[in-house]
Amino acid sequence: MTIDLSTVRNIGIAAHIDAGKTTTTERILFYSGRTHRMGDVDDGTTITDFDEQEQRRGITIYSAAVSCPWKGCTINLIDTPGHVDFTAEVERSLRVLDGAVAVFDAKEGVEAQSETVWRQADRYRVPRICFINKMDKVGADFEYSFRSLITHLHANPVAVQIPIGSEARFEGVIDLLNMKALYFGPDQLGARVETREIPESLREEAERHRAHLVEQVAETSEELTELFLADEPIPVPALKKALRAATVASRVQPVLCGSALRFMGVQPLLDAVCDYLPSPLDVPPVPGQMLDKKASRSGGEAKEVLLHAEPDAPLAALVFKIVADKPVDLYFVRIYSGTLVVGRKVLDVNTGKKEAITRMFRMFAKRREQLAKAEAGDIVAIIGPKDTLTGHTLCDAQRPVLLESISFPDTVIVQSIEPKSSRDRDKLADALRALSRQDPTFRPRIDTETGQTLIQGMGELHLEVLVERLTKDMNVDVHVGRPQASYRETVRSTAEAEARFEREIAGRNHFAAVKVRVEPVALEATGKTELVRCLVDSSTVRTEFVTAAESGIRGAATVGPVVGYPLIHWKATLIGMEQHDADSSDLAFENAARIAFERAVAGASPVLLEPIMKIEVTSPDEYFGAINGDLNARRAIITGTDMRGRNRLILAEAPLAEMFGYVTELRSLSQGRASVSMEPLRYAPVPDSVTRRMTGQG
Repeated sequence: MTIDLSTVRNIGIAAHIDAGKTTTTERILFYSGRTHRMGDVDDGTTITDFDEQEQRRGITIYSAAVSCPWKGCTINLIDTPGHVDFTAEVERSLRVLDGAVAVFDAKEGVEAQSETVWRQADRYRVPRICFINKMDKVGADFEYSFRSLITHLHANPVAVQIPIGSEARFEGVIDLLNMKALYFGPDQLGARVETREIPESLREEAERHRAHLVEQVAETSEELTELFLADEPIPVPALKKALRAATVASRVQPVLCGSALRFMGVQPLLDAVCDYLPSPLDVPPVPGQMLDKKASRSGGEAKEVLLHAEPDAPLAALVFKIVADKPVDLYFVRIYSGTLVVGRKVLDVNTGKKEAITRMFRMFAKRREQLAKAEAGDIVAIIGPKDTLTGHTLCDAQRPVLLESISFPDTVIVQSIEPKSSRDRDKLADALRALSRQDPTFRPRIDTETGQTLIQGMGELHLEVLVERLTKDMNVDVHVGRPQASYRETVRSTAEAEARFEREIAGRNHFAAVKVRVEPVALEATGKTELVRCLVDSSTVRTEFVTAAESGIRGAATVGPVVGYPLIHWKATLIGMEQHDADSSDLAFENAARIAFERAVAGASPVLLEPIMKIEVTSPDEYFGAINGDLNARRAIITGTDMRGRNRLILAEAPLAEMFGYVTELRSLSQGRASVSMEPLRYAPVPDSVTRRMTGQG
């Protein structure tokens, strides 16, 4: 049965840890009739946190997809983690969603991970609505949280609700569009919503907020601007229509409030999802690269195409998540155009291989509803592919098209790992490969110098969770070393170098000459950069030799000259190449380019980099001195302080290498009353003393 795409909402719920995302999701499923009892995070009984580790730790680790109906709409919802260590789950979810609900703690307002999620949504141009949750919490402050959206996120929030009271006196919300007070019957777990007149004591405040709402929305619509300037009343349907258009265009973000834990404000939030967030038909067509049928990943003609959400169009779908399931992997895909049918083969453009679709499901957390086909706008899970990875495009073999992949942040922490017995060595290697297929920010590798197996990830908790999966789910007993910062290297100046490769190998002469220029590239993010440009005349050097030289450069960049860490933030340009008609080969050009690049890097002032973390500490004011002194001892730079209610907020930047074990130390310094959040910020040069120690010179 074909679904009316105008009634579909593909949304995610995202926020800082402990803002109440999973509890909000539980209430949504209950009120929409998808569940008949509400789960509890503390009891480990929630639908979307179904993994044993999630239930025991009380946090979301893996994004989970559920679907529910609401007033004629079908809402496909993904609950995402709030902890920064699992930011990849948020990244890949936002890449395939049409809209998002950003949840905020009414006491804390915008927090560190809130900013990260907001930036991710900006990057993928995802429209948002905001839900200021926990209005019943001690210290809850709607106005403070609302202002923090402007000051910290540079958002354009527009309040469509204001709270009736706060903290223990929080009773309900005022709907500013219809100018009615909404109360939620506690006797029916909030399922009964009672509409009343606005309390007289709040009437003036409500009218002031509504006037501001009308003014903000009118600015986005010429029709409403004329009515507003003429001092004409604006009908509610026209106001909602303009607000929807402005939200879909990301010009404004409607703000609602409530307390999911106390069953208040969730039904109006569902109404807002349907009223203001886009359907697959509302979002712009998705750009892709149309390839000719013989094009591979490394070559072939490509042209820009726009993919529309039409079931009859050629297929284009993006794999955004892989779950290493038993006995076969489960692949989550977003279909952007065409129809995906069980039993048919599709082309994985990234590998050039055809993959079978043997089964297909609509997911409800860990439960599965089997499907025969899925159409444009759908998010489903499939079984069958063998070599497909996260970010790959599945399409019609007769119309190869490549979608933009998903970019993930670079890893910042590394740990050694080894099996407890030699018989588990192969088992460990297989398990690490399975985990790396599932999690693109988990990267196992072998240290070529020591032979050690190293695992890299986004933080201590990230690696701790994955090691526990190895031991408990995959039955591999391992020893793990102490976590260490994942260093990088870069260049600080421009240098040129050339190299000639002349050698006889297996009875054949190989010749190549290459000249390379290396220069630094400024980059704010923590991700690595490797840009290779060619200024060589294509009429004088064969294309395959240029490709081989580029490959040699990228290979050489995996080992820097200072300590041996990968190079980031660099650009290399092939400025000279010389070939011999008879003796030149791919091998010769790959090696010549590698040697030339290594020489150029050595002359370009190479430097060792360390990951710098952005830190937010919230603590009672009396512990400020002790916490500040401890941060200074960890080479931290205090970037700002502020008061958040009765607590002091400390903003700092510090090297990750100095922050291991900080959570435990902070508890000791504050008698357990302070909290901290950390996220990767950038890479920065390490002090000379650290470089000398790591290179064995001091």
